[in-house]
Order: sequence, then C-alpha cells, then structure tokens
Amino acid sequence: MRKVAVVGAGMTKFTGAQSKTAVELFAEAAMDAIMESNIKPKDIQALFLGNALSDFAEGQAHIQVFAADYLGLDHVPANRYENACASSSVAFRDAVMWVASGIYDIVLVGGTETAAKMGTPLATRTFAAASDSRYEYPCGLTFPGVFALLTHLYSKRYNVPLDRLKRQMAQVSINSHYYGARNPKAQFRKEITFDDVFNSIMVAQPLQLYDCCPFSDGASAVVLACEEKAKKLTDKPVYVVGLGQASSGILASQKEYLPRLIARELSAKQAYSTAGLTPEDIDVIELHDCFSIATLIALESLGFFDFGKSGEAVERSETKIGGKIAVNPSGGLKAKGHPIGATGTAQVYEIVRQLRGECSERQVEGAKTGMTDTLGGDGGTICNIILQRGW
Repeated sequence: MRKVAVVGAGMTKFTGAQSKTAVELFAEAAMDAIMESNIKPKDIQALFLGNALSDFAEGQAHIQVFAADYLGLDHVPANRYENACASSSVAFRDAVMWVASGIYDIVLVGGTETAAKMGTPLATRTFAAASDSRYEYPCGLTFPGVFALLTHLYSKRYNVPLDRLKRQMAQVSINSHYYGARNPKAQFRKEITFDDVFNSIMVAQPLQLYDCCPFSDGASAVVLACEEKAKKLTDKPVYVVGLGQASSGILASQKEYLPRLIARELSAKQAYSTAGLTPEDIDVIELHDCFSIATLIALESLGFFDFGKSGEAVERSETKIGGKIAVNPSGGLKAKGHPIGATGTAQVYEIVRQLRGECSERQVEGAKTGMTDTLGGDGGTICNIILQRGW
C-alpha cells in the first residue's frame, strides 16, 4: 500500500442559514484546496463527497455529480457518502484507501451541508433520522435527549455529582468558545462564561443551550495524493498514518457499554494500530463535541484520560493548548459549527493547518501528529484519522 498525503485543504466560513447552495459552498472550499495543491481540476481522478441532508434542505439527492460538474471534473467517478455526522470522515477514509491501493493518484474529498437553512423543527427531525426512527425518535430521543441520558449515566456510573459534572461540561464549552473567538472561520466568535452557560435555556435536562452545538451551513475539502505526486506538489505534505472505523446498532443494543461508545474504542484502536502510535503520541485532536458531555466521553474512549476522570482534567486545563492534549483549538463543533456532511474533513482541515504551523494564536507549538474523531448518529458510526507532518 502506498503512502497517502494531504496536499491541499480548503474550508468555507461556517455560518447560520445563508443563500448559497450546498454545491456552491463545496465549490468554494474545493477550489481553495485545489489551488493550494498546485493542480488543476483536470488532474483529479475521483470525487468523494460527504452530505447527509441535501435531500431535505434543498430537495437535491444526487449532489455529488453536480459538484463534480460545477468544478470541471469532467466525467470522473463521483460518490456521495451518508454516514450522518461522520459522512465526510468516512468519505476521507475510503478516498485514502483508493489512493493507497494504486487505483488513483489524486482525488478530491470533502463535505457540504446547508442544515441551518431548514430551520429548527425540520432540522431537528432530519437529524433524528440518523438515530432509529421507528423506536427511538417516537420516544423523544432526539440527539439532545440521547446525550442528556448519557450525561445522567456518566454521573451515576463514575460517581460524579451532577452539579460537579455540569460545571466540568460548562468548562468544555467555555474552552471551545475561547478558541472559536480566535478562529476567523468559526460560526461563533465570542467567548462565554459560567454564568452564560448556567443562565441559558434548558434543552434536554441537564443539557442547556451552551452545552449544545448549532445547526450550521458550510463546506470543507481536501486534496489527497500518493507520496510520489505529493512530493512534487508541496514541500509540506501531511501524511495519513492511521485510519479507523466501526459501527454500532441502536442505542438499546449498546446498553452494556453506555455511556462509553464501543464503536469509538474499536475505531480508535484501529487507527492507533495502523499508525503504530499511542494516545501519548498525539499532540492535537479535533474531536466530536456535539454536546459538552460528548467531549468527556470521547477523551476517555480515545485513551487520553481514565474513565470518569476527563472532567477533572478539563478543570486542570489539561485539554487546552499547552496542556496534556490540545483539544479542539478550532473551537470544535460547539463554536466552529457543525454542518453535518462537512464536519469530518473540516476537522482534517484544522489538523493540517496545525501541523503546518498556520493557526496563529490558536497554534499548538511543535505539533507533529494530530487526530480527528467523528461520530455519526447515537454512536452508530465512528471514524478516526491520524495525520503526521511529513517534513
């Protein structure tokens, strides 16, 4: 298998509802990635596109072929990936495999979404379609409900008093907004306080507004190339060294592990194994903080802290830049935003920028190895990617 590198990355600003279509947003991000890669559209041999909701948001199901045509990728194979919030991470994983196998030398991969333009009622219903729509949704298990349940389970299993846990979760959100305020592409560029968190509306007890990520519109894109091509295209290749993916069924089928998500632990194990690395080797991670409790669960499942102890680590600032592991210096889903299909490759975009030393006041000094973690549904799909500086 050949080595595969990211040679270019692009991302739109993540926003609330806007007038641009999902294809237009993707074209914006993709052209930035293409130009940075020093290639032309005709050099791209395939397109792998993550998109979950355009059927509902725009009445457009066959979005990938129109994106290819819009970009001038004449007649190339174009595939759409729908794995809920992990859509473009899974697209990225498959794209890496195609290049590693020798079938393609240069591919374009990314994601796009216009979730915010649907408005809250429709967006909430379509998001919930990524859980079980026959048994879970009718019981009220939208995703805030799922993660509210996980919060209570976490508190009980690890004997963390709920008021203490809520304060730890609030610190997670405060950290995200701190970095989001310093990210020009973030949806929310403002810092928040404990008072802001605890005075915000209740969404699903005990989750309040600032515990929850927003609906977002936006796109992200990455150009992948085999090692031979990458060395000719850039003097700063970022190599893909680890990949992992695993799945789970409905929430009830995961009951033996909750609040742990077993798919994440299996996926992370694959990624670490293929990279020949351990959690101690990771300098920076972009993880799936759709809700503040999700950060604490992920940090433990990924091996950075003992189970039930990640909240204490957050309180000690071990998850900030300069701590044990820099977590979500982009602002994460919470502040950067969460346009479903675009989130996975947006995480890759941030890690690439970090490894290249291009993040200004959000920079993790000396970062050589970074990781992404993307969750789809209520633990149904987990995908992990490890990237490493190649110079």
